[in-house]
Amino acid sequence: MKSYKGQLVCQHLENISRDALEDYQAVIKDYVKGRHGIYALYKKDKLYYVGLASNLRNRLKHHLRDRHAHTWDRFSVYLTIKDAHLKELESLILRIASPSGNRKSGKFLRSQDLKPVFKNAITSSQRTEINSMFGIEAGEATVKKKHGKLTVLSMLNKKFKIRMLYKGKLYKAVVRKNGSIRYKEKVYNSPSSAAQAVRGMRSNGWVWWKYERAPGDWVVLDELRRR
Repeated sequence: MKSYKGQLVCQHLENISRDALEDYQAVIKDYVKGRHGIYALYKKDKLYYVGLASNLRNRLKHHLRDRHAHTWDRFSVYLTIKDAHLKELESLILRIASPSGNRKSGKFLRSQDLKPVFKNAITSSQRTEINSMFGIEAGEATVKKKHGKLTVLSMLNKKFKIRMLYKGKLYKAVVRKNGSIRYKEKVYNSPSSAAQAVRGMRSNGWVWWKYERAPGDWVVLDELRRR
């Protein structure tokens, strides 16, 4: 049996002439009235405009007489099950395709721009190559810690938040620069001891705690050990 987990688009109508929308609105109405989704307008097979709408029929009808009225000759419609990610999807299409009819470029809600990170990584890589080329040995970085052995968390040398969902309740903690974890004003030497404080039993904190790898993308702490 096929799995539809994560499905966004449930129905689509592609490459339909503008004439069909003008002459058979009653037919199209049966399929798109009150539905939400993404639509695209084309001019001679070239993408001209992308938009989203909570009522696709009204939106398409509006484009028959607005400023776009004489700039497109075909359209496509993609009906979605939910509208939670529609704005993000529209922004993604706008940033990739840059349709000439759209006045604004797409904006993401919380996405992290990796360009500065990428630039720093390249600079660091180039510095290492130059040092190797001229026989310069890079000094080993020293990470200060108050207790315990050097761990993956202490090597990161930064403070960040972690969280755990247990029995329907969300628990939050903070990884400190030295790799220890602060939970409810107490400090723990490892993710597992902090997880045990939450669950009241011996626990593998590396799979119970999650950290935010990117805005909105929470993954298990163990991902840090797999790098």
